[in-house]
Parts: sequence; structure tokens; C-alpha cells
Amino acid sequence: MDQIYDIAIIGGGVNGCGIARDAAGRGYSVYLCEMNDLASGTSSWSSKLIHGGLRYLEFYEFRLVREALIEREVLWGIAPHIIAPMRFVLPHHAGLRPAWLLRLGLFIYDHLGGRRRLPAARTLNLRRDIAGEPLKPIFKTGFEYSDCTVDDARLVVLNALDAAERGATVRTRTQAVETKRGDDGVWELVVEDAISKTRSTIRARVLVNAGGPWVQEILTRRAGVEAKAHVRLVQGSHIVVQRLYAHDRAYTFQHSDGRVIFAIPYQDDFTLIGTTDRDYEGDPSKVCATQEEIDYLCASASEYLAAQVTPSDVVWSYSGVRPLYDDHASEARIATRDYVFELDVPDGLPILSVFGGKITTYRKLAEHALEKLSPYLRSGGAPWTDDAALPGGDFATDGVDALTRQLLHDYPFLSKRHALRLVHAYGTHARRLLGRAASLADLGRDFGQTLTEREVRYLMAHEFAQTAEDVVWRRSKLGLRLATKEVVALDSWMAAQRKPVAPDPY
Repeated sequence: MDQIYDIAIIGGGVNGCGIARDAAGRGYSVYLCEMNDLASGTSSWSSKLIHGGLRYLEFYEFRLVREALIEREVLWGIAPHIIAPMRFVLPHHAGLRPAWLLRLGLFIYDHLGGRRRLPAARTLNLRRDIAGEPLKPIFKTGFEYSDCTVDDARLVVLNALDAAERGATVRTRTQAVETKRGDDGVWELVVEDAISKTRSTIRARVLVNAGGPWVQEILTRRAGVEAKAHVRLVQGSHIVVQRLYAHDRAYTFQHSDGRVIFAIPYQDDFTLIGTTDRDYEGDPSKVCATQEEIDYLCASASEYLAAQVTPSDVVWSYSGVRPLYDDHASEARIATRDYVFELDVPDGLPILSVFGGKITTYRKLAEHALEKLSPYLRSGGAPWTDDAALPGGDFATDGVDALTRQLLHDYPFLSKRHALRLVHAYGTHARRLLGRAASLADLGRDFGQTLTEREVRYLMAHEFAQTAEDVVWRRSKLGLRLATKEVVALDSWMAAQRKPVAPDPY
């Protein structure tokens, strides 16, 4: 009870971890609690994109789109191991948005955000370009433009890891159950360990409520503050099928209901298709892709692809609840994706609640959050995260292949597939994981699909992983490849470890 933190953050999604990283880097003392695993909610159920949001131009969200477009290249620069450029093909569909409107939108998209390194949009003859081969022959013209893909859950984890390395206290599976106004002018945050059920009290000058779908509940029920802003819960679902085509570009498919659906190369052997938009009521932790949504996504893709996609092709589906700011839009698909802060100061104690936001703009959101809180904090450092690499991202944006070759040279017992996976997950920190290993045997038990004991121990010691689910779905996507019995064996092994064990010193 003696320590008083500058900032206590509720929520271990991308916004909470982004704020924690930025604040810790400015010299503030930071405490963050997450009731489950990092990125276990909305932040790991996205379309895996760092993008400006082309369709938001139709809704005149120019400020949001500009900020997101600028952030694409900023985030690519600080995390080139988990973020990569992707070209998207938008086939012209007669009867939907006219070609001139698509050209205009892409011209604005190219120039609104000061694009520097990503290539510009261009027109495609789909009868000649390889991108036309998987499509039905009725699609003759297309438009190609740039955005980026991201490993969304790893983005969250790396922000939390960097925050911790800069002095922040990060506690997963720790729920904020109550907030109190202390007699000495600070917040008292009561937290409960999900496993031991023991409770402790954290004291902080400022509270940040980054609870995602639970943001309004935290503010009203646990902090006792009547919310002025309101959250709109919108369900978005995705499906994953075996790879549908050989080339490396993604597709943006327009739909007659005004939505667009992405088909994106995913994890080498798969295609990711999504997303849906529908209002959601109920417990956000219980959300799952409905059969109706799966049918919708299959039908939307099949409208464009020569080979039909059916529900029987789906190898995995996932769904998340987006906690959008409720701007009273008539449909979920047109509700704003911009973020809104509510700053309340009951009894002189500040609590900042975050409504809405996109993964792409999380870093700017963090800067703006600290700007809002600056009158209530001691003087701290200036904004710094725009050119500071996330853990493992301290190499050139075109350096993944070179880094992989060097890793294979230094650890010749690795297969190319294994080395490339490590580079994409850990970047330059892959060496920290491998340490002084001289053979596969030095990596310990093999859990399947190149996942080794050395890597799992590293994740437990450094990246807050506690269960097999944390490892195979959020620290990696090996759950797509591992058999059920392999995941069960991994979970049993992790449960048997009395405490995280660090890999060899690096």
C-alpha cells in the first residue's frame, strides 16, 4: 500500500498496453491489470490489418482516415517483424460503386495521409493480371492499392513487454473489482487474482479505463461515475479456409448491402475472410461466429471467386465485440471507428475512459490520452513512440529475409520455416529466445509444428503466457496446425511448471 503509481490502467488490450508503454517511456510509474490474458478480447479478433479504412471515406471520416494512413507507415517502421505491406485488389462490380468513385476514393487514399514508402494505387486489367485468375470472368477491371497486415495479438503483447521493460507493472489474470476514492487524494483500485482469488489494493493518482467492451460497466459500476459517453457493441466475425489462390495479394470485395469483405492470405497456407458488422447484446466474453455470419461471408466471397466457398471449407472461425463510441448511427456498419475520451474528475480524482478506436490508431490514441491527463500528472517526457522500435523490431522494414538468413547461418539446425516463423514473431529477439543453443536437442521438448520447450519457457518468462491458449492463439497462430492432443499436452506441461523459467542468458 505504500507505493503510489502515477497511472493505473484497467484493460490489457491494444489501447491499454499502448498507453502503458507510452507512459512508462516518459518516466511515469505505471500499473496495468487485465482480467484475462493480454489481447484476449477485441484486440485479437480483428481483420489483422493496419489500414486507413478506405470505406470510411464514404462516411466523411477524413480526420480518422488521415491519422490512420499516417500511422500505417509509422507502425510498419517500428514493428517490421509483425507488420508487412500488402497490396489489395478491388474488383469493379457493375451496379455497385461506380468506377469513377473508386478511382476518386483511391486518389484521396493515396494522398490524404502523406504516403511515402507504400506504392500508389493503380488500375488492373483483370483479364491479363494474375489477380484476375481466381475471380469470375465477369470481373474485367480492378483497382490495386496498399495497406498493411499485422499480427494483432503480438502487437499488444510487444507493447506490454516494452512497457514492462521500461518499468511498468503488468498483471494479467488480475481483475479490477472495485475503485475507491482514498482519503489522501488518490485512487484505490482493488484487484483480484483470478487463480488465487487473493485481493490487493493499488493506489494511483490517475485511473485509465481501457476496458474495451466493459468500459461503460467499469466506469459506472466500479468507479461510481455516471457515463456521459456510451458504448455500442458491434460483433465482427471472420472465417479461415485453406488458401484459395496462389498469389500474394488480398482482395476487397464490395457487397450489395454496402459493406466490404476482405479475403487475405493468412499464415502461408490459409485465406482469412471477414468481417461482419452487427449490433451485439449480451456478455462480450461469450461472443462467437454464428452460422448466419459464416453463411454470409461464404456467399460474399463466392459472389466474386470462381471457386465457391462453402461453410464446409471453414477450418476456423472467430468473433469479437468492438466497443464503438455510440454516435447513434442507424446501422452498425456506419458507426464511427474514431475514438472518444471521457474524462471525469469525481472528488478531484481523474479517471479517463476510452471509447472506440482502431488498432491502427492505438499509438496516437495513447499520445492523446496522456495529453488529456497531463494537467493531473507531474511533468513527464515528450511523445517518443513514433520512431522507437517495439521489442525485436529494430531492423529495416525490408530486412525480414536478411534477418532470416542470418538466423539460419548462426543456428544451422533450424529449418527455414522454423527460422522464418521466429523472425516474424520475435524479430531480432529471436536470438534472445535461442540463446546459446547448438542443436535442436538444446531447445528441449518438441510440442509440434516447430514449437519447442525453449520457446514456451521464453513466452512464460518474458511475454506473460500462462496457458496453451495464450501460446497457440495469441503469441502465435500455431493452433491452426497443432492437433488437439498436442495442445492438451502443451497445456498440461505448462500447468506443471511451478514458475516461469527464463531461457539461457542472452
